[in-house]
Amino acid sequence: MIELFPFKKAIPFMRYGKTTTAISLATFLFSVFALFFYGLNLGVDFTGGTVMEVRYAQAAPIDTIREAIKATGYHEVAVQNFGSTQDVLIRLPLKEGVSSAQVSEQIMGVLKTGTPDVMLSKVDFVGGQVGQELYENGGLALILVAAGIIIYLAFRFEWRFAVSAAIANLHDVVIILGLFAFFQWQFDLTVLAGILAVLGYSVNESVVVFDRIRENIRTMRDETIPDIIDSAITSTMSRTIITHVSTQIMVLAMLWFGGEALHNFALALTIGIMFGIYSSVLVASPLLLLFGLKREHMIPVEKEKIEGMNADGSVV
Repeated sequence: MIELFPFKKAIPFMRYGKTTTAISLATFLFSVFALFFYGLNLGVDFTGGTVMEVRYAQAAPIDTIREAIKATGYHEVAVQNFGSTQDVLIRLPLKEGVSSAQVSEQIMGVLKTGTPDVMLSKVDFVGGQVGQELYENGGLALILVAAGIIIYLAFRFEWRFAVSAAIANLHDVVIILGLFAFFQWQFDLTVLAGILAVLGYSVNESVVVFDRIRENIRTMRDETIPDIIDSAITSTMSRTIITHVSTQIMVLAMLWFGGEALHNFALALTIGIMFGIYSSVLVASPLLLLFGLKREHMIPVEKEKIEGMNADGSVV
């Protein structure tokens, strides 16, 4: 196999395991603090509000529409194309004392000032109860995906590997949520979709590293567990660099050129990819040492003895 980034010597990652674990713990606690102290800035999907569909005769000026609506006092408005460049979806948060009809009438008045031929296609009101149900169902989806990953890891690996990978995945999700809470970036269904994608992406990286560790334990019989882990991580570094750089290029394209509709989705993916690499290498792997991983946990002593004997019973 050709490697674009060959590493001749194993990088001693585990030498800094305690330091990286301490950094991860501090970041995790900061994120938990941000979640409890600031809370998530929930979007219309979860809080309820007015959803409008309007149609333009020409390609809709999305940025102009967004700025015009924000000037009326709706600072958390979501404006995006759907179906075609002429159709626009506008989502507005609840406003106390103002009905959905009044909101749509006000917004259409603002839009017609700049483009008289704009037409209102549809208006929907998302109540607070519906938003709450979406919020609860979104949280349930997150829990079910995490539970599915844990079950898969429990069947695939020895329990120390499964628990380490599960903690690393939880680490990634909490940090994404914590940063969204701290900076008060809007959290909506697209961000939730990004977090679910990060869960699968991050666990894939952990599985690749853990597979190599498990293989090295069987083949590198004279090496210590930290050296085996260092060798496994180093041997997968070329694949990690290629995979994550190519993925990040695509995500950055969405972040920079996808407009406001895809911005927070791409932002969640960007944070998840960066911390996914970090957690797979510098969180999950040191946890194996913390949980006391030994060679006999993967290869029973009896099996080692049998594999180390010739057919006549003599030791190899």
